[in-house]
This record gives sequence, structure tokens and C-alpha cells, in this order.
Amino acid sequence: MNQVITERLQARFPASVRGSEEFRNDLTVTVRTADLPAVAQFLKDDPTLAFDMLIDIVGVDRFREAERFEVNYTLYSLEHKKYLRLKVLVNEEDPTVPTLTGVWPGANWHERETFDMFGIKFAGHPDLRRLYMPEEFEYFPLRKDFPLMGIPDSLPLPRR
Repeated sequence: MNQVITERLQARFPASVRGSEEFRNDLTVTVRTADLPAVAQFLKDDPTLAFDMLIDIVGVDRFREAERFEVNYTLYSLEHKKYLRLKVLVNEEDPTVPTLTGVWPGANWHERETFDMFGIKFAGHPDLRRLYMPEEFEYFPLRKDFPLMGIPDSLPLPRR
């Protein structure tokens, strides 16, 4: 099935697929950020693939010079009982990814969580606001440059 997925994506989006890798029969396909919504819609609608379920969206801080962040989408096909990881790379200067709420409405909360913890914005999101941290909080706790002990006095704590 992995070969079918990569062949279908390469045929339909030859300039969009940046690479793919397989580990223990799990396939990860990296695509260009700008083409993410079209690729996701194709993966969902194509009857040969039928990735009809978005399981999770996870941000990753690689803390490197170029394309510091990754956004990983775990997809599942109920029909084929197959997982797929879709990955986009995001730079630090403009950490923006197109939203996938139009493809999978359940992406809403996952994208809000990724925004709240990593500061990765999702262009076109219907309600992009913080999920865990207060709106006035200026930092993103899961970035690797965030101090382990937090930033003193950055968040007012309740008095006893």
C-alpha cells in the first residue's frame, strides 16, 4: 500500500512531494507547505487511498537554522486500515501553515493546540486562539528555546 500512496501522490503532485521515508511499514510523506490543502483533499477524496480520518496534528521544534519547525499530520484510512504521516516543514521567520479545517473539521482543536504550544499559525483557521495558555501570554512553552523552569513573572499566579 505504501508504494501505491507514493506513486499516486507523485503522479498527481510531482512538484509538491519533497520526499518520503518508510520505517517499519509506516510511511511519512513530506510535502510543500503551500500545497498542503490540495494534497490533503486528494488523500481524503481519492477512492484508492481514502484517508478519511485525521488522527492527530503534532508540532515539532527541530531547533535548526532553516525550516526549524515541522507539522506532522497522522491520517488513517478506515477502508484500508492504513496509517499515513503527512509532514510539512516551516521556517521560524514566518511559521504559517494553511489550515486543514476545510478538509477535516476535527483539525480545529489540533491546530489551536499547535499554535498555542509552538506559535505555528494556521492561515484561514476559523478561530485561532490560545487553548491552554492565556491570550496575553507572549511565549510558546514547547519551543526548545523556552526555559525549563519557565520565565519568572511571565504568568501571574494566584495568591494563596
